[in-house]
Amino acid sequence: MSEQRLQRKLIAWWALVGALAVLGFAAQAGDEEPARDVLYRYETAVFGSLFYLVVLGIILAIASGLDPREVFALRRPSSWGVAAGLAVGLLISLLIVTALLEPVLGAGEEQGLDPTGWEPDRAPAFVLNAIVTAGLGPLVEELLFRGVGFYLLAQFGHTAAIAVTGIAFALVHGIAVGLPIFFIIGVGLGFIRSRTKSLYPALLLHTGFNSIALAAGVLN
Repeated sequence: MSEQRLQRKLIAWWALVGALAVLGFAAQAGDEEPARDVLYRYETAVFGSLFYLVVLGIILAIASGLDPREVFALRRPSSWGVAAGLAVGLLISLLIVTALLEPVLGAGEEQGLDPTGWEPDRAPAFVLNAIVTAGLGPLVEELLFRGVGFYLLAQFGHTAAIAVTGIAFALVHGIAVGLPIFFIIGVGLGFIRSRTKSLYPALLLHTGFNSIALAAGVLN
């Protein structure tokens, strides 16, 4: 594929990231006080699923004409042992960092996705939202950032790809006070993508992190 076509794809990727960032910040600006039970509502799961499926369609359109295994790093890591060690180490580091910064920044509260306890009578809706939050969401975000984004930015070096996708990951979440936390998470995921040459460890790490955050909110 010509360099000019790759540059057009990179521009399209930036356009998608920019649009998602604008939507994210606009959504946060429009909510004076986020509802604390959004993960117990069926409509949250429905709208979340539709949103991610639309974004997934755009990602696949941007990646059209490229080898999916290469652009999305859909290959086994060179060593699952090394990948597991990196993932566990980064997961623990990210949990410590977010635990230290969250009381100061309040990103989780601002986002409004932290459940305020367990409500067994609304469990089915919560399970559906958990699948979206800890399953579909991380999958689409990893394909966007550590997949096609990393691939298109790697021409400038892996360090640049890690940093830029980390910045983009933070901006897309649309939470000003949470930018440092999301940037650190994004850089961590980009680092493991770079070291393992595979999307799978970063995806598992992302899924695990979101799952722990959900469990912590329920047990709070």
